[in-house]
Amino acid sequence: MRDPRTTRVRVTADPDWYESADISLGIRFGDLVFTSGQAPVDEHGRTVGAGDFDAQARRALANLSTVLTHAGSGLDRLVKLTVFVTDIAHQTAFAPLRTEFYGDPRPAESFVQVAALADPEWLIEIEAVGSVEER
Repeated sequence: MRDPRTTRVRVTADPDWYESADISLGIRFGDLVFTSGQAPVDEHGRTVGAGDFDAQARRALANLSTVLTHAGSGLDRLVKLTVFVTDIAHQTAFAPLRTEFYGDPRPAESFVQVAALADPEWLIEIEAVGSVEER
């Protein structure tokens, strides 16, 4: 029998918005969950809020919450967050969402400007590490 503390378990949702890209929404490993970058897409993989940073950030955070929940975690159990944006000026607009979505204590976070994301309409993508409460 495999030790669940050392076995990678794929995190899924139904529908899985990344299924066509052939990547996992996340991987649970022991008491941690590692997410793929969560983009501003709906459950069918279509971009939400083209040109609207707030709408895109909210959707990416909602997707992140869904993945964490399916892994037995949640936004309240975030330990590390990496936020990729196409314009560093969006950092100001993202600040109030921290309080709204995950509050204190804040997870460790990196906010990184990139030249481009996988889809030219995306303004943000968020990946995270969360802890899982053992049952």
